Amino acid sequence: MSARELVFEIGAEEIPSAPLYEAIGQLAADAAAALDEARLGYGAVDVFGSPRRLVLRVTDLAEAQADRTSRVKGPATKVAFDADGNPTKAAEGFARGQGVDVAALERVSDEAGEYVYAVIEETGKATAEVLPSLLAGLAAGLDWPKSMRWGSGEARFSRPVRWLLALYGTDVVPVEFAGLSAGRITYGHRFLTPGAIEVASAAEYAQAARAGLVVFDHTERAARIREGIDVIAETHGLTPVVTEKVFAEVVNLVEWPTVGLGRFYAEFLEVPREVLETAMQSHQRYFPTENADGALADAFVVVHNGDPERTEAIVAGHERVIRARLADAAFFYREDLARPIEESVVALERIVFQEKLGTLGAKASRLEALAARLADLAGADAGVSATAVRAAHLAKADLVSHVVIEFPSLQGMMGRYYALAAGETEAVAAAIPEHYQPRFAGDVLPASQAGRLVSVADKLDTICGIFAIGMAPTGSADPYALRRGALGVLNIVLDGLDITLDEAIGAALAGYADALDIDPVAVGTQVREFIVGRFEGVLRDRGHAYDTVAAVLAVAADDPADALARAEALTAMRAETDVMEDLSVAFTRARNLSKPDLGTDADTALMGAEEAALADALSDAEERAGASLAAGDYAAALGVLASLRGPIDAFFDAVLVMDPDEALRDNRLQQLNRFVALFERFADFGRLAG
Repeated sequence: MSARELVFEIGAEEIPSAPLYEAIGQLAADAAAALDEARLGYGAVDVFGSPRRLVLRVTDLAEAQADRTSRVKGPATKVAFDADGNPTKAAEGFARGQGVDVAALERVSDEAGEYVYAVIEETGKATAEVLPSLLAGLAAGLDWPKSMRWGSGEARFSRPVRWLLALYGTDVVPVEFAGLSAGRITYGHRFLTPGAIEVASAAEYAQAARAGLVVFDHTERAARIREGIDVIAETHGLTPVVTEKVFAEVVNLVEWPTVGLGRFYAEFLEVPREVLETAMQSHQRYFPTENADGALADAFVVVHNGDPERTEAIVAGHERVIRARLADAAFFYREDLARPIEESVVALERIVFQEKLGTLGAKASRLEALAARLADLAGADAGVSATAVRAAHLAKADLVSHVVIEFPSLQGMMGRYYALAAGETEAVAAAIPEHYQPRFAGDVLPASQAGRLVSVADKLDTICGIFAIGMAPTGSADPYALRRGALGVLNIVLDGLDITLDEAIGAALAGYADALDIDPVAVGTQVREFIVGRFEGVLRDRGHAYDTVAAVLAVAADDPADALARAEALTAMRAETDVMEDLSVAFTRARNLSKPDLGTDADTALMGAEEAALADALSDAEERAGASLAAGDYAAALGVLASLRGPIDAFFDAVLVMDPDEALRDNRLQQLNRFVALFERFADFGRLAG
């Protein structure tokens, strides 16, 4: 079967960068699935994107669908034919519905009996007949984060669609979408070659696009830009600061990329580097540069979409823009430095944190008290505690600064600069940006103990406050990012901050005692369940089985670090089949008969030899397991528990637990209660799957 190349181009107004990447991936997957569903053979499916176009290319696309033979099950033979073998109305209706002659029905026996089947031979359609609806469906099916309608049509797309090109070999595919009919016309670069370009065939599309000064392949554009950046670096002895996020965005902002170097006034380098970089990267999508010593240079790399011959004039325009930006930033920074930092703290009283929870000033006061209490709970020394309290006092001060209002992403970082300028210690200043960490999954944790204390205080204060006013996250809404905050608390605790959840939550809720009329026990329980729910996911993500997690959290959820250590030991033990069998059998036999309400005070005077042997084994195990548990040596503790398999088996082999004598029976059950209680000091083994 012969094959041809297909090119389908959707031309639009400038599509935002991130949604364009998502559309490229979605269209590639959808196109492959649609072609497979349509039984159209092909070589490869490729999708490309640039600001003004989304391009699907399919190589070696078959000229027709593959033929298909299908078998459709009908009624039972005894229903389809009468006693004389003549077809009934059921058979005739089934055959008619499937488009076959009743005489062509086949009889097939299976486990359920004998049934009639219709064999349907379907001849594949020509590809040219299938493509119009298939391609229109792909265009309409794209799922954009934000879509729009334009004109009087009902079609939705990221931006208004202006043209469609669809070529199968040399033939136009008459695709209808967004009120447009596809043709063989494409359009080049908006400014450099704005006219229509006729494309003779799908194979000539790339050549036509190049003639129109369009690099439609995003991977090729990325390679060109990187090459241009490397040339700049080598020519000028500079090291461009290229973040992947900004680079990826720049790739989808241009169709014919040209790289140039711009300069700004050296005096702007007195402004903190983070401010300059944010202004260049986030606002203008420039790449800052460094000198050989790693210091920020007074130069930036710009990727433009204009005429390469006019790069010098274009770069000069960008220089004027960034100089104005940096001049504003420098002015804001100087104004902030002129304001005493305590004035900024006072100004927080005018900023609402949350309508029912008061101002940022009130939050700062709660953070001071909570940081001090957490420091006490964690056993921090006086110096760390004082640093944490002072950092908590200043943590939110930069939110009223001119620079942070202009560049919100610099919150915390600017607080560090302002604290140092005000004469605060390096430790206090460092804890201010750290208190926002971790900001997202995989982010670094605060490096200092003071930073960890303030970070946990900030996150717990928000979580407890929002729960206290009845605004806990729902399945689809978490406007205060409480799930992220809970994970941040857990990761910090697991990394060495020695606090327990109940005490920390209680301390956080105490900060709201005067402001809110709440039941701290009820709210605390809700918050604990919420955080433990996140902790379950953390443990599962670390490779622990669901039942291991359930067993451990049943006894140690209040102390995440301790629960993690128990889970690690239990997971390792479960990999040792023989030992785990000893643990499981010993515990299960005892627990199935135990009656906790009878207590554990068995009377040795009522014990026979095997009972006394078990009692002695339990006394020894309690001492050894207790020491191991106290030392956090959970592998050793599990080994002690597993060693009780022999004594408990001997007990059951020799003793009738449910003796008719009530005194003997209860004494033996108390012995089993003691056995189970020892196991449950480690985990709830009853939650482990068999």
